[in-house]
Amino acid sequence: MAVAIRIENVSKAYRLGELDRSLFLHDWMRKLRGEKEEVDRADPKTFWALRDVNFDVQEGDVVGLLGRNGAGKSTLLKLISQITAPTEGAIKLRGRAASLLEVGTGFHPELTGRDNIFVNGAILGMTKREIAGKFDEIVEFSGIENFIDTPVKRYSVGMRVRLAFSIAAQLETEILILDEVLAVGDAAFQQKCLGRISNISRSGRTVLFVSHDVAAVEALCTRGIVLDQGRVGFDGSQTEAIEFYSSLRGGGTQSLESRPDRKGSGEVRVRAIELRDGAGTSVSVGRVGKPLEVVLHFARSADAQLSPVGVELTVTTHLGAPVFFHASWLEAKEFQKLPEEGEFICRFPELALPAGHYQIGYRLMFRAMRKREAVDALPDAAELHVEAGDFFGTGKLPPPKSGVCLVRGSWTMEGAKS
Repeated sequence: MAVAIRIENVSKAYRLGELDRSLFLHDWMRKLRGEKEEVDRADPKTFWALRDVNFDVQEGDVVGLLGRNGAGKSTLLKLISQITAPTEGAIKLRGRAASLLEVGTGFHPELTGRDNIFVNGAILGMTKREIAGKFDEIVEFSGIENFIDTPVKRYSVGMRVRLAFSIAAQLETEILILDEVLAVGDAAFQQKCLGRISNISRSGRTVLFVSHDVAAVEALCTRGIVLDQGRVGFDGSQTEAIEFYSSLRGGGTQSLESRPDRKGSGEVRVRAIELRDGAGTSVSVGRVGKPLEVVLHFARSADAQLSPVGVELTVTTHLGAPVFFHASWLEAKEFQKLPEEGEFICRFPELALPAGHYQIGYRLMFRAMRKREAVDALPDAAELHVEAGDFFGTGKLPPPKSGVCLVRGSWTMEGAKS
C-alpha cells in the first residue's frame, strides 16, 4: 500500500512576541524559492512548536492525532494542509488534500447559506459544477434546509458547524484533514458526522483526525499518534495511544490528609484516594467500558485494635444522588491484621458509567463495633471524572442524559406465534 502522507524530520519555530504580517508573505516567498528558514537557536524568543516529527500514513488509513493543548497538533495540521511551511524537514502528500481546521472559515456573514456553499466549496478546491452536483446532498446532510436562503450572520454556531462540515464531507479528495470540527455540534449531528467519516474511510480515502473525544478516536481510527511538547510521544494502535494520552495528564491520587470533615474514631484513616487503569497505572480519569481500580491508601495507628475491617465504597452524582454502592462484605470479605500502612483496592472489570463527573465516598468499619459505626468515613472524598468510550464496541454512544449507568443487552426479532 502506498504512503499518502510522509512527515520527514519536520520542525516549526516561531518568534515569541512578534506579529508582523509581512513574515507570512516572506514565509511563502521563501518556500517558493526553495530556501530554508534562518532560525537563531540561541534566541530565547525562538519557540519550537514542533521538533523532529517523523511518521508515515498509508493510503486508506484513519489516524487519530492526540495531545494536550499546546502539544503542536494544530500546527502540524497547518503544515500538512500547506497553510504555512515547516522551518525544517519536508512533508510529502500523495493525492489531493482538503482540510477543515476552523469551522466556517471563508463564510461571508452577509451571504446566504446557499451562496456560502459555493464560496466555501471553491475555497476547499471544488469546481462550480461539482458544487452544483452535490448541492442538494450538502443541504440535506446539514439539516438546515429551512434556513438555506438566510444570511449566515443569523446562523447559530451549531448551524455554521453543520453547513461547514456538510460541504467538507462532499469533497472527493484523497486525503481529508479534520481538526476538532465536531466539538461544538450537538450529539445527534456528531453521530451523523462520525458515520460520514467512517464511510469516507471505508471508501479507501485517508483521514487524519484530531479530537479530544477519545471515544470517537477509538471507534473511528485504527492507529493513534500522540504529540507531547512538539514531539511524537507515541505511535501505535488507537487503544494504546489513548492509554498513553491519558497517562500524560498525570496520576489520579487525591490527598485527604487535610480533610477536617471526616467522621469516625480515626484508628485507621484513609490518607489518599488513587485511580488506576487495568494495568495498574495511575490515571486522572476513568474511561467508559475500561477496567478501573479505586485505591484507598490507609494508615493504622499503633494502638489500633486488630478487629477485621470492612470497606464500603459509594459513587454519587455531583449533586449527591446515589449511582452505585460496593462493599467488601458483599463478597463476604473482611481484612484482618492491617499493616501500619497499606491499600484497600476495589477493582471494576469495566466502568459502566456514562461520561461525566461523579463523587467517590468511602467508609471503614471494625466488625466488633456495634451499629456499624465508622472508623473513618467521607461521603464525598474525591472526584471521579469519566471520559467517553466505546462501551458497546459499535462506535455508537447513547444520547446524553439517558441514565446513570450503561447496561449490556441484545436485540432479536421473532414473528407472531399463532
